[in-house]
Amino acid sequence: KVKMTEQRNIDGVNVSDLSPMQAMDVKKKLDACGISVSAIGSPLGKIQLTDTMDAHLEQLKQTCDTAEIMGCRRIRIFSFYIPDGKYDEYRNEVIDRIGRMLDIAETYGLSLCHENEKGIYGDVAARCLKIHQEVPELKCIFDPANYIQCHQPTLEGWEMLHGYVKYLHIKDALADGSVVPAGNGEGHLPEILKAFTAQGGDHVTIEPHLAIFDGLKNLEQEGNTSEIGRFVYPSNDAAFDAACQALKTVLAES
Repeated sequence: KVKMTEQRNIDGVNVSDLSPMQAMDVKKKLDACGISVSAIGSPLGKIQLTDTMDAHLEQLKQTCDTAEIMGCRRIRIFSFYIPDGKYDEYRNEVIDRIGRMLDIAETYGLSLCHENEKGIYGDVAARCLKIHQEVPELKCIFDPANYIQCHQPTLEGWEMLHGYVKYLHIKDALADGSVVPAGNGEGHLPEILKAFTAQGGDHVTIEPHLAIFDGLKNLEQEGNTSEIGRFVYPSNDAAFDAACQALKTVLAES
């Protein structure tokens, strides 16, 4: 049974765009099902570093209000898209903007958690480490598949960042970047999960991002036995079931 959720989109509305009334309605529905909110999976920080921050900071305040309504203490953020890959040139601006976001979250007593993602400043472990060293109050979300897609060895990244990690995204990938169930890719999920648990970690988010192909079922009925049948699924429900089962298998073998 699902007991917690990391909210992203609800009835077609991004969680960071929910009005207080919408957030309260969602909270009532979740309470009725016995489900709590582990984190707000906001898109905050997914703008160009050259974009203005004014509207973004207002959206953060709105997201903090939603987090309070949901009884949640964590908000996911990102570290901005960098113009022309000029990471060193814009490093101080990244740190300043994250600091301004943290100042707002602090007034609510909330934690901001940074996720590594392709194309942002913190896409590889070395740059993530620079952020966390400069602003140690920022928590770390460790996403193995995103690192693989940036050609970052995950075990190397874990060794650099494990002291800052608040929770994990359970998502694996092959060397070509395609996302697969946990334990079927290059992410070293068994080792990382074991190390995370050993240091007291107790929270993960299943984030399938597995490929959905509506025609798969028909292809299989026609006797198609190609690789597409392994990691492509006929529905979101089937993909989520596969992701959950893969995690259970990894945990059992760890």
